[in-house]
Amino acid sequence: MRMRSGLLTAAVALCAGMAGAFECSEAVKARARDFIDNEKQFHLGFLPTEQSNPITATLEEDFKRSLLAGVQCLQRGDRQIPITMRHVFAGERFEKLVTSMEKTLKAPKGRIIFSGCGATGRLSILLESMWRDFFFRRAAELSPDERALADRSASIMTGGDFALIKSVESFEDSMAGGERQAAALNVGEGDTFVAITEGGETSSVLGTLRYAAAHGATCFLVFNNPADLLRRHLDRCREAIDNPKVTVLDIYCGSMSLAGSTRMQATTSEQLLCSCALEAALGRVLPRFAKETAPDYTVAFEKLLAALESPAAREAIAEAIGFEKALYARKGRVTYFADDCMLDLFTDTTERSPTFMLPPFRSTDEKNLAQSWAFVKNPLHTTPQCWDALFHRPVRCLEWTEVDYAAPGMPPMKGGKPPLIGRNALMKYPIGNEPTPERHTGCESAAIIVRAGKPDTAFESAARAQAANYGEVRLFAVTATDPSPLEVWKHLAVKLTFNTLSTGTMAASGRVAGNWMSWVSISNKKLIDRGIRLLVELGGVSYEEAAQRLFAASEWIEAQDWTGRETPCAVQIALERLRAER
Repeated sequence: MRMRSGLLTAAVALCAGMAGAFECSEAVKARARDFIDNEKQFHLGFLPTEQSNPITATLEEDFKRSLLAGVQCLQRGDRQIPITMRHVFAGERFEKLVTSMEKTLKAPKGRIIFSGCGATGRLSILLESMWRDFFFRRAAELSPDERALADRSASIMTGGDFALIKSVESFEDSMAGGERQAAALNVGEGDTFVAITEGGETSSVLGTLRYAAAHGATCFLVFNNPADLLRRHLDRCREAIDNPKVTVLDIYCGSMSLAGSTRMQATTSEQLLCSCALEAALGRVLPRFAKETAPDYTVAFEKLLAALESPAAREAIAEAIGFEKALYARKGRVTYFADDCMLDLFTDTTERSPTFMLPPFRSTDEKNLAQSWAFVKNPLHTTPQCWDALFHRPVRCLEWTEVDYAAPGMPPMKGGKPPLIGRNALMKYPIGNEPTPERHTGCESAAIIVRAGKPDTAFESAARAQAANYGEVRLFAVTATDPSPLEVWKHLAVKLTFNTLSTGTMAASGRVAGNWMSWVSISNKKLIDRGIRLLVELGGVSYEEAAQRLFAASEWIEAQDWTGRETPCAVQIALERLRAER
């Protein structure tokens, strides 16, 4: 697989003059050997979601040819989803899920609880928000007892709500941490518990599932890989899949358009499944709203795909990719202004950081860190008000102490102190209408007003007023879709559009090799394995040598001072050094 020439200039510059930086010390060799020998449960190259998809193998070349050709290539992967979902929607396990949700809602108490990590954690929060938002938007049509159903849904995000806007390192590797989060939410009898993990193997999510099953909840496990593969290779998956208290929904629909990027088709299929199940349950409990639901979910999804594949939609996405690529190449910054699709944009923009090794969102206390390339703001509310409007419930952040982290199996503390991921830390990210001059001062900048569905005069006027100091102001309208009580198709339209836009921008910018994401963070064990396998694939070395080179590059990066600069990608540095030696 050939990398585009000239796109690794940053890595080349970093490598220059570092003859000793990549000598594999005994400590590095020991670290590599430990990962190879003792972390086999995180060697995931056998999973289809971690492999290259042949139908998008020309992704890098297509984006070289034209942005429109690249968009068409990326979208091909989404066409795998309805092939699988048609059978899933007609199956008895989907019916069992909807029936369990219905039973929970008709009982005096009990909640529909979604649990996930990373992209599926943000999906879990989105699903709860979609449910609560219905009762907020349609309150005038509901009785007091019906409005009370708003509180009958909840979500668990690995790392708490803070992880919605900034990845919390190492938490996904901890089953004990997941169990503790489920215990804090008091998951148990009467609850319908839906664990969602893109590939089926995320430890923290399986930890929440283990707790829920042990405490009497009706449990479901949703993932996007062949169940028999997971059972055969991974102990934690075998335990969950074989648990008689768990109903498995294996919705495998092929490899990702971008190898390993499970925020794409895996999470899209899971969002389609869970949001349709939730809306079906709503229709059974409040039958007068059932007529607003699509009679055939697969047909409705195919209609959405067709709309996004129209010449006008593709041209709009390609034009947006070209604009963002050019702005980032000039060290510019994008700020999206959004209201009712803000959670959807958080899912996309937050995932860009680990997926493409971009600077994460920066809080008001982190002035020494590089600015994120993209950010999301709501011009209608202050930051605290914004979280209230997004969630329609109190913020759920983790306020764990050193004693909590000292328990067996819990996520590690860096520097001997608990990570700052509580409510106070979350409020220091100015996502509301507070001035953020750092987004537009001293650099090129763009404010992009995102419209999802019908125009909202109050929102767009407020956004344009807030954007007055930006270099350029643009309106980006997501393709209109069918209405539904929970706005299922609108949320899927935003997800699919921004998956294509952000991935396409990175591909056009040279951060994709073939159809592999070649700039990847190694912030957890799964990503370490992914980085090693990428070096094997692109560098032609053994798994052991690739591990040594990756850990050596990581060790060198950790020893440097990156104040005010973007931290480089260890995978890229190791790869460029390897090629220089060849």
